[in-house]
Amino acid sequence: MRTYVGRQQAVSADDFVELALGTPLELWLGVEGETEEERAARLDAARDILADNPHLPDDVARIAAQVIEAHAPELFNIVPLSGPAKPKRRRRTVAA
Repeated sequence: MRTYVGRQQAVSADDFVELALGTPLELWLGVEGETEEERAARLDAARDILADNPHLPDDVARIAAQVIEAHAPELFNIVPLSGPAKPKRRRRTVAA
C-alpha cells in the first residue's frame, strides 16, 4: 500500500516528518561530518525559517504529542519481568 501526504509519497517515518515540517530533518539535526561552514549555513537557514514561521516549534510539539497519543499503547507496552530467582537453600547433611 502506498501512502501519500498531499502529492508526495511517504515511504518512511523520516518522509512523514519531513512532509509535516516542510523541511528536511537534516536542517534541524545536522549531518555527521559537516564542516563549521556547513553548520553555520544550516543554522542560518533554520533561523530564517523560524523567523518566517514563529509557530513552527509549537506545531512540531503538537504533532509529536498527537503521534505519541495515537501510538501510546505500542510505545508504553510494558511487560513486567519476573523477579530474580531465589537461591535454593542447601541442606547440610551431618556425617555420622
